[in-house]
Amino acid sequence: MSATSLASLARTSDPQTLLRRFLALDAVVTGANGLAYLVASGPLGRLLGVDSGLLLALGGILVAYAAAVGALASRPRPAALPVRGVIEANLAWVVLSLVALTFWLSPSAAGAVWTVLQALVVAGFAIVQMIALKARQGSSD
Repeated sequence: MSATSLASLARTSDPQTLLRRFLALDAVVTGANGLAYLVASGPLGRLLGVDSGLLLALGGILVAYAAAVGALASRPRPAALPVRGVIEANLAWVVLSLVALTFWLSPSAAGAVWTVLQALVVAGFAIVQMIALKARQGSSD
């Protein structure tokens, strides 16, 4: 995926705006996921075949992470180092999700599908954020 196709997806050609929008989208999706885990850990735990205590803990982590990413997205020019931290945290989440699914969790079929799907979404965020950061650096550095 090129910076040009990302620009059309984000409806802007400004690399700075592009980066901020993808960070903000990450924050919204992650925050919604975290809130769902906090509010409905019991029913979601039963559906996904995962301990509700784990979902509560993950929900708290995700809400805090979403708040930090949202704060970063709200800056006029998010610093490159924290953006790289978000990208690396997203990639770590993907790896840990797949490792947990393979070696630790024994979810229901819905839980296994959910784990893979959310890992793919988070990997997508990491990729578009990386491309947007490189586009911004290429346009200003």
